[in-house]
Amino acid sequence: NNWHNVLSVGRNIPILTLSGLRAYGSSVKCLTSQASGPPKRPLNGYMRFVMQQQPIITRQHPEIKSVDIIRKIAQQWRTLSPEQKRPFEEASVRAREQFKVDLQRYQAQLSPAQAQQQALEKRARTAKRKAIRKKRELTSLGKPKRPRSAFNIFMSEHFEEARGATTQAKMKSLFEDWKNLFSHQKQVYTHLAEDDKIRYKNEMKSWEDHMVEIGREDLVREQSLSIRKKATGRSTTASKKSAKTKTKAKTKAKSTSTSTAAKKTDPPPPF
Repeated sequence: NNWHNVLSVGRNIPILTLSGLRAYGSSVKCLTSQASGPPKRPLNGYMRFVMQQQPIITRQHPEIKSVDIIRKIAQQWRTLSPEQKRPFEEASVRAREQFKVDLQRYQAQLSPAQAQQQALEKRARTAKRKAIRKKRELTSLGKPKRPRSAFNIFMSEHFEEARGATTQAKMKSLFEDWKNLFSHQKQVYTHLAEDDKIRYKNEMKSWEDHMVEIGREDLVREQSLSIRKKATGRSTTASKKSAKTKTKAKTKAKSTSTSTAAKKTDPPPPF
């Protein structure tokens, strides 16, 4: 059995030998074809290695968490030589070629309406991925969290004790509780929400100042950029006026000084 042809790396984590890897690479089937629906994109070489190793390690070390298993497999992959990686990468290349054929075959049998729907869905998926990447980037750059509404503050304070077995049920009961609050009770949360708006405004100003400093003006709000440009324009105009005034003053002083010096050097009139 090829799966028994393994050697240990590190803490007795199994890894296939070269002969085992070749056997696995030659036995991998293309998984892109489907009976219905578009073909799935094929796995790259690394992911094929993960799919092959994960059940082996899980079976031999059931006490290890999934995230630790993936981490160990990643370590194994890094220790493989190019020769050992080649069967997985070659299998991935073959799968990609088959994927192209399957995709063309699938697209050819679509009606115009289905093709249009596919294009719309693809754009939606692309936009969603882009939004997720943007959100992660902003989080990593420390962008301040948006201010909470009065109801959101009320909900966060009372969510744990709210009635309902599910999140949706809890939110529904909290909304009913919010509607039944007296005006003076809601006012407390309204004041907190106003404070949070001030917090957000101040933090955003500092954050956007920092983004400008590091050359990420693309992340600054257009309104903020407009205000900054106007402020810069006013500052530049004021500086020019100040410089012009100083120049005039210097010229006048120089002219006065020259005139005074000329008077001092004039010869006295004859008697």
